[in-house]
Amino acid sequence: MSLFGSAPAASASSTNTQGDLSKDVAINQPPEDTVTDLVFSPAAEILAVSSWDKKVRVYEIDNSGQSQGKHAYDHEAPVFSVDFSKDGTKLVSAGADKQAKLCDLGGNLQTQQVAAHDAPIKCAKFFESPQSNSTMLVTGSWDKTIKYWDLRQSTPVGTVTAQERIYSMDVRNNLLVVGTADRYINVVNLQDPLKFYKTLQSPLKWQTRVEKDATSNFSFKCHRDPPQGNITNVYSVNDISFHPQHGTFSTAGSDGTFHFWDKDAKHRLKGYPTVGGSIVATTFNASGSIFAYAVGYDWSKGHQGNNAQYPNKVMLHPVQGDECKPRPSVKKR
Repeated sequence: MSLFGSAPAASASSTNTQGDLSKDVAINQPPEDTVTDLVFSPAAEILAVSSWDKKVRVYEIDNSGQSQGKHAYDHEAPVFSVDFSKDGTKLVSAGADKQAKLCDLGGNLQTQQVAAHDAPIKCAKFFESPQSNSTMLVTGSWDKTIKYWDLRQSTPVGTVTAQERIYSMDVRNNLLVVGTADRYINVVNLQDPLKFYKTLQSPLKWQTRVEKDATSNFSFKCHRDPPQGNITNVYSVNDISFHPQHGTFSTAGSDGTFHFWDKDAKHRLKGYPTVGGSIVATTFNASGSIFAYAVGYDWSKGHQGNNAQYPNKVMLHPVQGDECKPRPSVKKR
């Protein structure tokens, strides 16, 4: 049975790049302010959402796309980051209260502080330590430091100072990639975690908001209006998410659209109509059958662009047919 009901699979040779939003389903009881981060559990259809309203919410998703609140807990300030442990039993969150909290979803739902910085924590990620094969935590803060935490200890087991405030961070296998203010990108080999293995400045003109999988570097133009005379409206790309099965990826931006891309062929697979507000965060579930995206105000138009009627919601898009599949290459004879 297809998720969210049955739908005909699109032909692999189809050239139609216009995507369909008609089967997208809204999360019940969304956050009361703009979402900052989304993450699915690797072990179940459970979605964690952090928000500017100082809360972390956890939802359970059924096969029809309907959601039910499973748990929620508070921080003392806006929450910027959420991440699940590999087995899905632990959830970490971090934010402007300068701390990271661990929630035991596999037990009594107890929440405890497990990390602290001297400034807001922008990112918190679980990783498997290559040295000890144990689950550890890495946090990145606006205090310009990266800290490693053994969850059995109250003090960091290692600290690295970056060039600027940490704005973005991701872990893939034994590599940690960190994006900072002033467009620096640092790569850390977790076999040797206390120094930068590689440092470069982003080839993009503007501040790095998100970086994922830096092994295949290329840049392309997206999320911009057609030129009107000498003027082209260009919008920020607020999030990038890689499909867990196909290696294709999504981009989502302040123009209120998202797109799926084939990174190897370097072309767009599908583009979707505007959802009525900026898309601020995205994620795929573990199987790649659900694409979740959050709609809310991203302050791209300043204070004057914000109003009480601005949409604030989390949507679930069923990934069907060849939406995210790489296109077969056509060999010339």
